[in-house]
Amino acid sequence: MTMQADFVIIGSGSAGSALASRLSEDGRHSVIVIEYGGSDFGPFIKMPAALSYPMNMGIYDWGYTSEPEPHLGNRRLAAPRGKVIGGSSSINGMVYVRGHAEDYNHWAEQGAQGWSFADVLPYFKRMETSHQNGHIGGEPGWRGTDGPLHVQRGKAANPLFSAFIEAGRQAGFGVTPDYNGSRQEGFGLMEQTIHNGQRWSTAEAYLKPALKRPNLSLVKGLARRIVIENHRATGVEIEANGSIQVVQARREVVIAASAFNSPKLLLLSGIGPGADLAAHGIDVVADRPGVGANLQDHLEVYVQQASTQPITLNSKLNLFWKAWIGAQWLFLRKGLGTSNQFEAAAFVRSAAGVPYPDIQFHFLPGAIRYDGKAAAKGHGFQAHVGPMRSPSRGTVKLRSADAKAAPEIRFNYMSHEEDWRDFRHAVRLTREIFGQAAFDPYRGAEISPGAQVQSDAEMDAFIRDHAESAYHPCGTCRMGRADDLSAVVDPETRVIGVDGLRVADSSIFPRVTNGNLNGPSIMTGEKAADHILGRTPLAPSNLEPWMNPAWATTDRLA
Repeated sequence: MTMQADFVIIGSGSAGSALASRLSEDGRHSVIVIEYGGSDFGPFIKMPAALSYPMNMGIYDWGYTSEPEPHLGNRRLAAPRGKVIGGSSSINGMVYVRGHAEDYNHWAEQGAQGWSFADVLPYFKRMETSHQNGHIGGEPGWRGTDGPLHVQRGKAANPLFSAFIEAGRQAGFGVTPDYNGSRQEGFGLMEQTIHNGQRWSTAEAYLKPALKRPNLSLVKGLARRIVIENHRATGVEIEANGSIQVVQARREVVIAASAFNSPKLLLLSGIGPGADLAAHGIDVVADRPGVGANLQDHLEVYVQQASTQPITLNSKLNLFWKAWIGAQWLFLRKGLGTSNQFEAAAFVRSAAGVPYPDIQFHFLPGAIRYDGKAAAKGHGFQAHVGPMRSPSRGTVKLRSADAKAAPEIRFNYMSHEEDWRDFRHAVRLTREIFGQAAFDPYRGAEISPGAQVQSDAEMDAFIRDHAESAYHPCGTCRMGRADDLSAVVDPETRVIGVDGLRVADSSIFPRVTNGNLNGPSIMTGEKAADHILGRTPLAPSNLEPWMNPAWATTDRLA
């Protein structure tokens, strides 16, 4: 059986679903989306509070792990990616962060012309409907009002959320009314991709409505390689129902398969470092040394504090409460089940002279690991904290020429002294926040790292043993100038050296953005669609983001 369409997209995730919707919306082009994973139906994905389950379930997750990380005691760290309709937007933590304006200005400076903040802000606005305080919109001019991606704030009913925000104010960092608006810096309410009490993945926002169109179809199969004839991509070879088939692309193939699988597919197709390809017996189509290089991520640790009041989530972890919360959610779409529990956040600068935030906090009114394991005994609360712009870089390489083999993922975390200095500061800063008067009614003993951890050496040992990925991998098919030998795609997302082939997902980020990557990945799909269709990009914004006027002299407000 031969399937064909004008555009063939590999991956139904954050960028892929947005691409599928936009490329098919005017009805003039046929589109096929190839997805290896299955249905996203079921409470583990739909219920926001169940977020720790799908990323630990083989049916929904590729199950990748890093190679032993030499600077983290040779630990192998989990590296989940969605293997399901909606991709990683169906298994992530549902935290919505655009990133800082200067992140995108840096992209443009690094050769991604047309991707400055002024260029991307209109796409963030196009894609979202922002719900704030019962109203649609938010800061005038900055937020979207009629996009497919619904973004909300939690109720923040637990008093620990307001204590965290007030503690940030007391420590001198200030409060931001909307970190996705003009001002990221400060403490404030966190935003969530949740709508009507359930996870609002890109499958819900983009793909499922678009699949009602006759010109868009979904094909289940494992993408094995891109078919390339005379340096032009003409289709995708897939394995489906036990046989090898080719999905033909009359116009273009677009890879949107994640920061791990997108470079893997390019490598399997002969696009990448020539010596690495030859070592696996793969013919070189385009010698691009940047494929699989430049891997970046965010690391974080949990700073946990005992609570003297029994108001935390730790009391809700027994079977009775889980059943009650599940029933409330299932039948009424109400209660704790409707939130990911991350409802307060902060973005701060680590030092005077740092022009914009480089530390992120997620605050949780419970003391429990992200994956749902290892809850603290008794009551507690925690902040997930980590630096945003590590200089460390890793790689994604082929383990073998077998398309079913997992790639070799080496993050090379904490490979610079700067990483250790920044992490120590982030932990000590969290202690300072928890030490403010706002937490006086709730603060018990420190659970983790524990009061005994004080010296740099003790802090380093804690970080080495306990740092975990925040699951924000990117950068492995870096976007840059067409004459940049380390770039993989040009600023219109075209793979350099091969016609009819693009990559559009977090793998093309020149540098990781501030915060969680789901929002920037969706924006990438939105913007890439206009490039693919040859449309004039949306007009750049002339709004000016807030920058701390005292950034050169203090890490706080003036």
